[in-house]
Amino acid sequence: MLSDSERDRYARHLILPELGERGQLALKRGSVLIIGAGGLGSPAAMYLAAAGVGRIGLVDFDVVDASNLHRQLLYGSSDVGRPKLEAARERLLDINGEIAIELHPFALMSDNALELFAKYDVVIDGTDNFPTRYLVSDACTLAGKPNVYGSIFRFEGQVSVFDDTRGPCYRCLYPTPPPPALVPNCAEAGVLGVLPGIIGSLQANEAIKLIAGIGEPLIGRLLLFDALALRFREVRVTKQRHEPVTHLIDYEGFCNPMDINVKELAERIGRGDSLTLLDVREPHEWNAGHLDNALHIPMQQVPARVEEVPRDAEIIVYCRMGGRSARVQQFLQEQGFANVRNLAGGMLAWQRDVDPTMKVV
Repeated sequence: MLSDSERDRYARHLILPELGERGQLALKRGSVLIIGAGGLGSPAAMYLAAAGVGRIGLVDFDVVDASNLHRQLLYGSSDVGRPKLEAARERLLDINGEIAIELHPFALMSDNALELFAKYDVVIDGTDNFPTRYLVSDACTLAGKPNVYGSIFRFEGQVSVFDDTRGPCYRCLYPTPPPPALVPNCAEAGVLGVLPGIIGSLQANEAIKLIAGIGEPLIGRLLLFDALALRFREVRVTKQRHEPVTHLIDYEGFCNPMDINVKELAERIGRGDSLTLLDVREPHEWNAGHLDNALHIPMQQVPARVEEVPRDAEIIVYCRMGGRSARVQQFLQEQGFANVRNLAGGMLAWQRDVDPTMKVV
């Protein structure tokens, strides 16, 4: 039952005939797993906590950076440098101390997703890369969980609910991943600060509806938002034929077949393989920390300095997360370089999986 303090807190919910005490109790007993405590995860987590969702899980392994603060309202200036999940838990429990916040400080991978998803009713995808989106979708399909999808790019956002038991899944919308060079993330393309607040709040709205059993969820519908025009559009998404999902795969390899992962690169460096490491980050990123013996050419300078890159070498291009390096990889291939690979996950993945002492900005 609801306590007296909960009745006071949720008074405006309880007087809604569509929600009422039954719906509020469903929220109290419900659970949501949020993948990514960044731009989308921040508003989604805050509104779910305020709404009284009884158990909220957060998956993230990043720390708060000053560049996060213009859009990730879970965090303040005093949190810069702290693990996001520690700061997020404090903020969410300050919003509502009567719920449980569960922290999962690791990267979502094929070997941990199914066990994790089994513990929650709804999954919110707040990620910004295609490999993790396909992983979330496939894991939700196998676990029988609804996937509340959101994405943002500069001034535009998308929201939908993928539920393979009742409608289409993410693979029905994107049967094959686009080339990595065509999908820069927010760190590389920019994003209007208020946009993830709008899209993340819509994701929270869908999760609340799903748990409480009210309204019409966005199953089979993709909501498109243009912040500059302040216009919403909706398109139908139908269930499509695709290879049945029977198990989780290597999603980095699926999305980026010409990638190399950080563990493989570390092994090859350790063996003394002949490689040309090309760092395409900006000078301040390079100065903070870089791989030994790497060639440094910032991405914007590569066309003018392409002759500095040896054509007869195996080239490994890397940046902070893998987006800029993927575009440089594509450019070099167009210039006739035959053996160019992109470092999946970039220096953040290197720091996470190979060398935690490496400073990455």
